[in-house]
Amino acid sequence: MPKEKLKEQIINELNKALEVEYSAIIMYLHHAEFVTGLNAEPIIERLKEIASDEEKHRDMIRERIVVLGGIPSTNLSDLKISQSDDIKEMLEEELKEELIAVKLYQNILELVKQLKDNETLYHAIYHLIQDEQEHVEELKRLLAMK
Repeated sequence: MPKEKLKEQIINELNKALEVEYSAIIMYLHHAEFVTGLNAEPIIERLKEIASDEEKHRDMIRERIVVLGGIPSTNLSDLKISQSDDIKEMLEEELKEELIAVKLYQNILELVKQLKDNETLYHAIYHLIQDEQEHVEELKRLLAMK
């Protein structure tokens, strides 16, 4: 694939990821407001920490899109955030979205490998995958609490 076409495809995929991050921030903060019960405080704290991580991801992705010559999206993904006071249901929704994000970043990493001359982008996406996988592990641990 020609380099410019590949960069365009990577920018498109990064914009999808950016939209996922925007939506994830809203989801985590929204869910944090509705957690109640004996284990509420540590769960609320962790959801807000994950939202903060997603904000860092958002900023990094926006920067990488601009460096590649693209325009960052300002749209949200098509994620439908459920309204629930059931902690397990919220955590399961979050886990599902994190697994989708991991897969998206793995696909982007495969595209970036083809670019061959952008180690900064490669390492940024690699670290995003690590962060998202840590979120998956944390959400699985939290689900074990319920």
